[in-house]
Amino acid sequence: MPAGTLGATAVDTHELRAFVEEVFEPLQRADQRRWAHAYLGALLSVPGKKTLQRLAKAVSPAPAAAHGLQQFINASPWDWGPVRRSLARAVATQGLPRAWTVAELTIPKRGVHSVGVHRRFDTDLGRTVNCQLAIGLFLAAEVGCVPVNWSLLLEESWCADEKRRSRARIPASVTARPAWRHILDFASDVSVTPSLSGIPWALDLRRTADAGAVMEGLARRGLDFVCEVGAAEPVLPAFGVAPAAGLGEWMARSHPRQPQVVVRQAVTGRLERLAVHCGEVRLPGRAGEPSGGPRVYRALARPVAVGRPGARYWITSLADWRAEEVLALARHATAGEAAVRDLGHFGVQDFEGRSYPGWHHHMTMASAAHAFTRLTARDRVMALTVPDSVCA
Repeated sequence: MPAGTLGATAVDTHELRAFVEEVFEPLQRADQRRWAHAYLGALLSVPGKKTLQRLAKAVSPAPAAAHGLQQFINASPWDWGPVRRSLARAVATQGLPRAWTVAELTIPKRGVHSVGVHRRFDTDLGRTVNCQLAIGLFLAAEVGCVPVNWSLLLEESWCADEKRRSRARIPASVTARPAWRHILDFASDVSVTPSLSGIPWALDLRRTADAGAVMEGLARRGLDFVCEVGAAEPVLPAFGVAPAAGLGEWMARSHPRQPQVVVRQAVTGRLERLAVHCGEVRLPGRAGEPSGGPRVYRALARPVAVGRPGARYWITSLADWRAEEVLALARHATAGEAAVRDLGHFGVQDFEGRSYPGWHHHMTMASAAHAFTRLTARDRVMALTVPDSVCA
């Protein structure tokens, strides 16, 4: 295939090749790595919607390009797990990581055959939509907030129907599970990787069905965290015996005195003063879950103040951190939501295939494209040439 320059946004050829060699090193076959290079380059350079047809035309006008990309995404059996772990290590090594966080991604769909598609009420839109729902794991770093792993939420209607499972090639190990269990799956992957396990977690669990299970699960895996929770989140006193109470009620009852004042830098860059109560709590045990035992957490509450919408509450394992440091870490909990909006530029909502492996392959590539833009200087105008052998 003749060498050709990819599209509207020029990318440094050498940087992209080095990135592909590092992140896609787990792919065993050289042809898979070549197609990863081609697909990634097309995602970075093709403007607008990233359909497979448009990506293939950016690689080559030859029919072999469309066939090759189709095979690489939808038919090739490569394992996305090791590639995503390699991507996470690359971001952690080069991006100056600050925190892990998660965010939901809603992908609107017109039909009913794309894997995981269902109807659900979208609270942000205020209406019921036909969509796929995914949860992403993001590494909030100095270079930006980068997605490094994904889970697709499947309802029982998908998991219990053998014909649907077979058509979508859903692995037998995949079951219908609540969102909080997907978060703990992410945590399990992180906890066994030494270079990643020391990064703390910052989560907004106010709308999570079982926030306590997430926090206890992170603690059991040896991962530090700060999680924002609702006022009704049940807690127990750190010492002694008493019935569970909502965190808001417990903090109000236990801390009637003047709160301590902490100083932090606002988003605008100016210093702001916050009133914060601090205390110690335990979490109630759950049937079927390992006992939390005497594990004690630190609770922080920001009371209602003039000009603010309401009280806010956090629970953290970081007992030795100053309140200012905990609140600074907690601000990363919303970084994933902002990154989700940016991911539209990399085709996360443009996958037209119907299979479970195809969806995960495409999301892996879109995440890699997003990471590449964060880890490299995008203001240098250099041509990206697709390897001559990619369609051989």
